[in-house]
Amino acid sequence: MFNPTTKELAALQNDILSSLSSNQDLYLTRTPLDSHQTIREAISLHALNHITKKRRRVLKNNERISHASKSGSAVPEDVQDQGFTRPSVLILLPFRSFAQRWVSALTSHTPPPSFQVENHSRFQSEYGLPPGAVDKLASAEPGTYPRDHIEMFKGNVDDSFRVGVKLTRKSVKIYADFYACDVILASPLGLRMSIEKEKNADFLSSIEVLIVDQMDALTMQNWEHVQFVLSHLNKLPKESHDVDFSRIKPWYLDGHSAFLRQSILLSAYETPETRALFNNSLLNVAGKIRTDRRWQPVPAPDGVDQNFLEFDCSSPRDETDKRFQYFITQVLPSILKSAVQSVNTVVFVPSSFDFIRVQNHFRKTVGVSFTVLSEYSSNQDISRARQAFFNGKKSFLLISERFHFFRRYKIRGIRNLIFYAPPDHPQFYTEFLSYPFLDEGVEAPDVTCRTLYSRYDYMKLERIAGSDGVGELVKRSGM
Repeated sequence: MFNPTTKELAALQNDILSSLSSNQDLYLTRTPLDSHQTIREAISLHALNHITKKRRRVLKNNERISHASKSGSAVPEDVQDQGFTRPSVLILLPFRSFAQRWVSALTSHTPPPSFQVENHSRFQSEYGLPPGAVDKLASAEPGTYPRDHIEMFKGNVDDSFRVGVKLTRKSVKIYADFYACDVILASPLGLRMSIEKEKNADFLSSIEVLIVDQMDALTMQNWEHVQFVLSHLNKLPKESHDVDFSRIKPWYLDGHSAFLRQSILLSAYETPETRALFNNSLLNVAGKIRTDRRWQPVPAPDGVDQNFLEFDCSSPRDETDKRFQYFITQVLPSILKSAVQSVNTVVFVPSSFDFIRVQNHFRKTVGVSFTVLSEYSSNQDISRARQAFFNGKKSFLLISERFHFFRRYKIRGIRNLIFYAPPDHPQFYTEFLSYPFLDEGVEAPDVTCRTLYSRYDYMKLERIAGSDGVGELVKRSGM
């Protein structure tokens, strides 16, 4: 585990601020838990600096225009200091609890005691837990839940929200109108609902700093919402919103504002979706930076039989079909022939699309008893499925990665593991390998593990096998 010292955290903040001062895009591909608050504080300071500089320039130009008007002089021509609308910073977040943390980071840089935070009590009420509610994760005994799960899901985990924040010289006003605010904090779902309801996204036309936090969590929600929001950024507005066109920066009028927007992306790990966003959606003429860190192999119980099974696939378009065919023609038949491996078997499926496909195959053709745990399972369904699998009434248990991400239950009764694909979260691999040993008398030779992969699973494999170990898999498969 990465436990940075105060000196290391200060150095990290300096590195981030130095990179952001160049106006380049920044993609932090691996953000350890112990660094989250430090990173938020550095980025919020950069955002505040951007807003403050913009406000000072507008106020200074207001004075110049007023002075010219009073003196009868010509109005200055170099006063293009605004966008079509006021909001210039957008922060996309997965849950309301993260909006709380970012507002806390933003206000931590404001000087007390004269500085006021308006509507703070209302914000804490609506974005925190209801009065009298107990946070089961935060109050659970140590070891009940993994630390990363607690940090992700403690507090209010509602994923539909949007709030505007206006900054002035002496106050921060939360719940400001979108067209009168400087910062918008929102979930992708919350913004999409607002845009589709109003049939208008003009408040996103002049975003100059985009911050996307916890991208790994957003991929576990609905990545399409993120793509929808980004597709509406920096577009020419449908209405004028009483803007003074003589004050608008020329690149806005030319429709080039996306090329001047700075984007800051934060994630615990990379996925093809987040890499594609970095490669294809960021157009900043100042350039972009993507960090890269080496991964160590995840810990696994000694003696467990771990097999990585590579299937041939030459095109990403064929990958899902090739994986499914390999699973139903090669992997599953060999398991069903074994009296030992055809019971107490968990099939872990990362993709929701693949999960439905595998479930339908089990339902229609396999002819064995099975049960499922998905993100759509009710508490009653979960209890029944876990009990039936543990008692041996169901031979197979199909589990989606989204289910484990949101619930993080410990599953008992496992002897055989099939990873239909490597999990996005590397710790999930370790956790499932440890679950068989929750049962008494289980020895390492009693446990089997198969992981299906193709060349397109490189990122996931690297997080499990390590940056050095993945090279062996790559060589073996001829990637």
